[in-house]
Amino acid sequence: MDTAVLHVPLHRAIVVVDIEGSTTRTNPARAQLREILFDLLDEAFRAGGIAEEFRDPFVDRGDGALCLVRPVDEAPKTVLLADVVPALAELLSRHNADRPDSAFQLRVALHAGEVHYDLHGPYGEDVDLACRLLDASELRRRLRGAAGPVALAVSEAIHWSVIRHDYAGIDPAAFAQAFHVRVGKKRMRGWLRTDDWTAGAGSSRTGLTA
Repeated sequence: MDTAVLHVPLHRAIVVVDIEGSTTRTNPARAQLREILFDLLDEAFRAGGIAEEFRDPFVDRGDGALCLVRPVDEAPKTVLLADVVPALAELLSRHNADRPDSAFQLRVALHAGEVHYDLHGPYGEDVDLACRLLDASELRRRLRGAAGPVALAVSEAIHWSVIRHDYAGIDPAAFAQAFHVRVGKKRMRGWLRTDDWTAGAGSSRTGLTA
């Protein structure tokens, strides 16, 4: 990152993911899951047409990743919801079926806002909010009760600006449960996707039909 833009807020779509239950694994097993996760993330974003030139390099979060998508016409937020996350769910389902010895589940949170950068990486209140959504107890419970390997939470901003408008490939009725998290002194609302993805879900742009 050019030092000329340090501390200047830049708008990004923010996707954070975390491997559920990774602390129960051995360190070699965690290393294997990390490699698999980053490969699946790259494949899912590419399936949605969001190649590396439209996003920042993935930020390692130990047992997860922070994915920041730049505000370009080729990467609208609708693609994240209708293509990228469903592709990730299907890719992980296939991985779990093919390699049950390294099967895992993912929590995913989606937000968008202003991100700051310094020499240590990205930071800011909007990043904090995405991470609070990811760590919410409601999302963890949703994943435990899910038929598939992925559970998704979105911010109020994403729900208001994208989901409620019923764009192609995005069902507002699937986001039926609201919950709250705290960022500093603020109480912020998030929404859970209460339906599971099925094979071939999402728009045809993913190219991941069963």
